[in-house]
Amino acid sequence: MTEQTAPAGNATWLVAQREILAKLRSKAFLFSTGFLLAAVLVSVLLGGLLGGQQSSSKVAVIGGNVEVLGQFKGMEPIAARDAAEAESMVRSGEVEAAIVPDPSSPFLGFKVVALNQAPTAIIQSLSIAPSLQLLEPGAQDPLLAYFVAIGFGLVFFVSSMMFGQTIAQSVVEEKQTRIVEILLSTVSARTLLTGKILGNSVLAFVQIGLIALLSTGGLLLTGQQNLFAALGPSILWFLVFFIIGFVMIAALYAGAAALVSRQEDVGSATAPVMTLVMLPYILVIVFFNNPTVLTIMSYVPFSAAVGMPMRLFAGTAQWWEPLLSLLILLLSTLLMVLLGARIYRNSLLRTGAKVRLSEAFKA
Repeated sequence: MTEQTAPAGNATWLVAQREILAKLRSKAFLFSTGFLLAAVLVSVLLGGLLGGQQSSSKVAVIGGNVEVLGQFKGMEPIAARDAAEAESMVRSGEVEAAIVPDPSSPFLGFKVVALNQAPTAIIQSLSIAPSLQLLEPGAQDPLLAYFVAIGFGLVFFVSSMMFGQTIAQSVVEEKQTRIVEILLSTVSARTLLTGKILGNSVLAFVQIGLIALLSTGGLLLTGQQNLFAALGPSILWFLVFFIIGFVMIAALYAGAAALVSRQEDVGSATAPVMTLVMLPYILVIVFFNNPTVLTIMSYVPFSAAVGMPMRLFAGTAQWWEPLLSLLILLLSTLLMVLLGARIYRNSLLRTGAKVRLSEAFKA
């Protein structure tokens, strides 16, 4: 093997460019990315539109109170001449309820008349609610927390698997066609691996960034400022954790793929890494409302990118916990990159039968 003929930095970027251009020429990649972005945007917009739609309840009102009741959200006042006509409209089903004068209630001066069930929505619209202060604000809606868990878990799983498999297939293709021998005559194995990780990481980061922009833009466009305020910090932390965590996953995919020499063996070789990527997705959906499981997930390197943002969204994490989790992830990523690089370097030129992991660790 000859020495490098180009500086390591330039050679790394050339390899990264090769990976990026190869992916951008793939119609399957462009279609899947477009479909994922469209699905995210549609789900956010649809959720905002459906959430903003409130059916108006028809209410019979006597005299000049029509204009007053028209100012209440979710109520459509219909004029009635007197209480008898208002009650008749309720019995006929023309209106859901009626608001008529009530001399026995001097404080309010009116009462709500309904047929056989209390009109809860109308009563709540007429009620005066006091201001609310939450000492420990968090995600109160379990259904919303469930969908947020699906969002974080799915984006992490799909992006990691998509680009991880791309790295694995690229490594095996170069071994199978023996192109790697030509490449190693120009650049070192470390430079080749770094370029592959860099190129696919750039694409993954751009994809995740576009998803974050579409999500936040959709929330603001549909007037979901409260949800944006709750989700904003979680999305930013998810980006940070994903950027570091993906480098670790990419190194493991490359190392695992270097153990085999045929495309048919890629699936079995990368199955352990795929399991590590799939577990956070499954756990966060099943245990999205379990503080203990989420706490453990937020400190395990392979699931921190999902667990910690969920805890931040739920308001159960202290200010220092994301920093500690990020430090653990950084150290774990450094260790996994070194292990993956060693396996990759020692297995790259070995063709034929699958290289045993114990042999790949040997110099």
